[in-house]
Amino acid sequence: MTPEQQRHRNQLAFVASGTELEIGERAACPLPLEQLVATTGTEPYVREYFSGGLTAHVYRIHVGGRDWTLKRARERCKVQNLDGQTSFLNEIQRRAELRALKRDPRFATGLCAIVDTHYASFRHGVLLSPWIDGKPVRAWDERQLVELFEALLALLLGGLFEWDLCPGNTLDDGQIRLFDFGYMYPFDPLRQFNSNGTATPEFHAAERFETRQFFAHLLPLERQSDRLALAAFDTEKRIALETYRRLRSELDARGASTTVVDWLSDIITGWQQGLNGDLDALYLREAWRSHWLDLQDDLSGQTCTEATFSRIDWLEQAVRERYHDLQHLVSVEAAEALQTKLRNARRMARQWQVTA
Repeated sequence: MTPEQQRHRNQLAFVASGTELEIGERAACPLPLEQLVATTGTEPYVREYFSGGLTAHVYRIHVGGRDWTLKRARERCKVQNLDGQTSFLNEIQRRAELRALKRDPRFATGLCAIVDTHYASFRHGVLLSPWIDGKPVRAWDERQLVELFEALLALLLGGLFEWDLCPGNTLDDGQIRLFDFGYMYPFDPLRQFNSNGTATPEFHAAERFETRQFFAHLLPLERQSDRLALAAFDTEKRIALETYRRLRSELDARGASTTVVDWLSDIITGWQQGLNGDLDALYLREAWRSHWLDLQDDLSGQTCTEATFSRIDWLEQAVRERYHDLQHLVSVEAAEALQTKLRNARRMARQWQVTA
């Protein structure tokens, strides 16, 4: 049984058990639990309702002179796979672990980006956190990237792997904030690459950020000029490189396996060579990987948005204009086969399009 299969089995067993998972005290909630559970968005204490959440209804509520984020689990998650169906349970499990990690002085500074949890109940489908008065990141600058990678480093060293670093899960209120953990899973950083063990070495923290949002952020820069996109990519990659050097050093000092240390060394060497040599080739390789993987993720979850179509556009253009370069950088099928797959992907994306 793979780590992913074991996780699915454990979570389904927990759901079936009827056991409660609770964080915090009900008495500390600003409203009675029953009232939080029954919130629909029409109440006078609801300031905003965010309908785009795939796992939960999200409300900004104002009670007792302050604002809160209230998440109520959807009766049926919009993401049509097992990870989606168990994501609310998984988020509460991770928030309990994050609460403990944030008390550990080794991780406290890096995890200041992680939103606190005031109260959560799996069986009642409720999660309450302080409201983050921030905005989605529209243009990643150096300060924001440094703060994000500091948080990712702390998560990895703490044994947590975040798969869904999408734009909707990162905010900036003067400090980068991470607040949605439905697709964050535990792993052993000394023996494993991610929560899939050593089965999927292509997935790692920087890749998850680049795949789930950074290369989508670079698309409008590409339309302005390749120079702007390459400069932004260079900044991000150098910050990622320094973070991975620190990660490797810390894991090696803790006694990480040769498999893990060598895997990180290979990633670091590849980035160094690209940054010191052909930056355009490194960009093309990472962009192809990111757009292709994120497209597959959207199709797998049957949750496609306008961003999905932008990625398909980019991939189709890359096949038309840079197929020869791609052949030297990544393992790709024949151009005709890729074009067919992308046409089919566009058709399925139309069928599974949701409002972002």
